[in-house]
Amino acid sequence: MVNKVVLVGNAGQDPEVRHLESGVAVANFNLATNETYKDKNGEKVTQTEWHRIVLWRGLAEVVEKYVKKGELLYIEGRLRTRSWDDKDGNKRYTTEVFADAMKMLGRKPAAPGEDQEEVVSQIQDDGPDTDAGEQDDLPF
Repeated sequence: MVNKVVLVGNAGQDPEVRHLESGVAVANFNLATNETYKDKNGEKVTQTEWHRIVLWRGLAEVVEKYVKKGELLYIEGRLRTRSWDDKDGNKRYTTEVFADAMKMLGRKPAAPGEDQEEVVSQIQDDGPDTDAGEQDDLPF
């Protein structure tokens, strides 16, 4: 069975980074992907889809330092759905992308007289610990 997600989009906000009691870093942010098509009248329509991204350990520390709202990112990971009861006792669900790899797609500032070149940095993580105790410490 395969559970794999590949996204290229823009960070919707600066990542929120927390540290669990064990010291493990976890980051969360929304990623916007766009699909553009022409409607039945021939007009260009852009549809934005929002994805909740979760990064652990080294990936979380990298996004804390380098990723800001609007940054173009390549995210590779897997889907996870979790549920909880809200304050009124209603069952709520959310689906998140647990990132295993990230590439920062952007441009570094050019020195005077130089062309800009694309800067791509790739970071990979082994994913979150499967120890339920750490995941139970999450503040959300």
